[in-house]
Amino acid sequence: MILDYTTMETTHIPNFLGGDGTLHAQMRVDELGKILKGVLDPGSSIGWHIHETSSEIIYILSGAGKVKVEGGEEPVQAGQCHYCPKGSGHSLINDSQGPLEFFAVVPNQ
Repeated sequence: MILDYTTMETTHIPNFLGGDGTLHAQMRVDELGKILKGVLDPGSSIGWHIHETSSEIIYILSGAGKVKVEGGEEPVQAGQCHYCPKGSGHSLINDSQGPLEFFAVVPNQ
């Protein structure tokens, strides 16, 4: 299956999972999981959440920000990947001056 993000509709989700600002997302969601390309504007975030039934892999396409994890924070930038294992929690934050673009995969496990 090919997912063409050049033609996929963008959904604008304010305060995603209790975060700040707006998540601009192109998503494929089905019973097996979620695949999404997202953009967080400066000052926007995805709220803290725990992956009880899945893991999540986030690859940073462009920009920079930070990931809150249990026990602290980790800076992230373009070319890096953040992994949140099943049973763990995290939050993605754009604390930079430009957009933070990422690609995420959340398989149901």
